[in-house]
Amino acid sequence: MATAPILIRSEGSTLRDRVVAEIIRLIESGAYQPGDRVPSVRKLSHDWGVSLTTVLEAYRALENQGWIEARPQSGFYVRVRLVKPVAEPAISRPPCEPHGVAVSDLISQMLQGVGDPEVVQLGAAVPNPELLPTRRLHQIMASIVRRQGSLVQRYDFPPGCRPLRVQIAQRLVASGCAITPEEIVTTVGCMEALHLALSATCRPGDTVAIESPIFYGVLQAIEHLGLRALEIPAHPRTGLSLEALRLALDEMPVHAVLTISNFNNPLGCTVPGVRKRDLVELLAAREIPLIEDDLYGNLHHGETRPHTCKAFDRHGLVLLCSSFSKELAPGHRVGWIAPGRFQRRVESIKIATTCATPALPQYALAEFLASGGYDHHLRRARRAYRQSLALMAQAVAEHFPEGTCVTQPEGGFVLWAEMPEGVDALALTRAAKCERISVAPGPLFSARGMYGNCVRLSAAEWSPRVERAVARLGELAHQH
Repeated sequence: MATAPILIRSEGSTLRDRVVAEIIRLIESGAYQPGDRVPSVRKLSHDWGVSLTTVLEAYRALENQGWIEARPQSGFYVRVRLVKPVAEPAISRPPCEPHGVAVSDLISQMLQGVGDPEVVQLGAAVPNPELLPTRRLHQIMASIVRRQGSLVQRYDFPPGCRPLRVQIAQRLVASGCAITPEEIVTTVGCMEALHLALSATCRPGDTVAIESPIFYGVLQAIEHLGLRALEIPAHPRTGLSLEALRLALDEMPVHAVLTISNFNNPLGCTVPGVRKRDLVELLAAREIPLIEDDLYGNLHHGETRPHTCKAFDRHGLVLLCSSFSKELAPGHRVGWIAPGRFQRRVESIKIATTCATPALPQYALAEFLASGGYDHHLRRARRAYRQSLALMAQAVAEHFPEGTCVTQPEGGFVLWAEMPEGVDALALTRAAKCERISVAPGPLFSARGMYGNCVRLSAAEWSPRVERAVARLGELAHQH
């Protein structure tokens, strides 16, 4: 581009915003086609007379908005813009009364074959191995063993590895939390953190309010602890319905509330910040603990990380749970919990059950986080997951039965597809298994076995093989 464009100033706009607007105009006009390489940061800076920092910030904003994508060692390219509109599901409407849970058998069936490379894995929400820093973590672990072999062979009793808790506390600032390392307990993955939170706040027979649909692992934990689930409606964009929850709390005893407030699994929805604050205040007024699963919080697709409910906690009633399984190392099984006023109880239960969290993976993750490569890794993963989710949503829209609705997550890598009434998700799952395709049927995500016409799809990877599997799944959906 030989001459600089006129970067028109609008009220409140910055120079970066004007660069963004001009690039979008050029893409929309056809000057840059999908797949074209846009000018390098240095060239655009020279041609348009703006700073390198301004161009880089503009390109990052365009990435976050889905206009361009970075390719390693190559530059920035115009992304494919998906144009076929896809309708979203409506708010869920589960019956408002507690119910026992029995999902373990169905979960076991779904997880069969998860490690089989011949099966196209659309069922289990496993991160893309190509996006994990596996080699670097292995190098760090080998170095730690050489330097501190005896240290990592000891029992790492609660609250766990201090260097890791320091790193977690520092990074929680981005989610709005001011938590000290002493307020964090490391765990064997996020699932142990959730088990500990439920065990510390409830007794067998108690009722836990949950958004519906919700991750089947939560339901399995409720089942194994002898608790009852009260399913609360959830909107595919804004999550847990506070209005429905308030009505339920007025009518029946609830001993804890459990929510995946950021990028719910399976809907991908996020509770807005103001509603998070309102949720925390609603429960605090009634002295009801809130268990928050923030497993996907760092995998946001926008420019900023959403706050957690814990950010609004002033009474120690929010138990924040997460892990590094979806971001860094699923096999290491390193998680954590910030249990507020329930910390002593959580540590006691932890000692009585798993006793300690393996030390070596904790120290390795702490060193990786401190090394400065984590943020770069997350940016790469977010770009890839945003792209694969968009491509999978488009494929579902093209191949699934007419009238299928699909969620539009703003983080994570799972997609929820609601097919027309009459499509049997369980029958579809069995048929897909025969074709060596794994999917997660909707009834897995409800204590009552609801959502019989829905499936959750993992979009962690996108490839011609996955594309063919989604197309075949659509054909099978037409038959079932």
